[in-house]
Amino acid sequence: MAFIEEQLSSDEWEQRVGEQFRALRLRHGLDQVELAEAAGVSPGAVKNLEQGKGSTLKTLVKVARALGRADWLLEVAPPVTVSPIEILRSGRQRRRSRVYRPRAGNNA
Repeated sequence: MAFIEEQLSSDEWEQRVGEQFRALRLRHGLDQVELAEAAGVSPGAVKNLEQGKGSTLKTLVKVARALGRADWLLEVAPPVTVSPIEILRSGRQRRRSRVYRPRAGNNA
């Protein structure tokens, strides 16, 4: 299944995401107008999101939050974690501030 998902076009992904939002809205027993009001977006924005017709990231975030699925957003953009060992290692190495290039005419 992972291989199939990698082959999907952007339009196909938008369609899948829209279907997920529509199914969730219906499980909550909301129509598009009610969801739009709860999310603070227009009914047309909800319709476009559900149909996979070019929705904004802002609309996606607002609708996900209104449906109680902010956790979906964490799947898309998980918090960045830094390993304490990597911090120690990076402190030991001297970071280069310049690139060394021999000067023209210096044949030494």
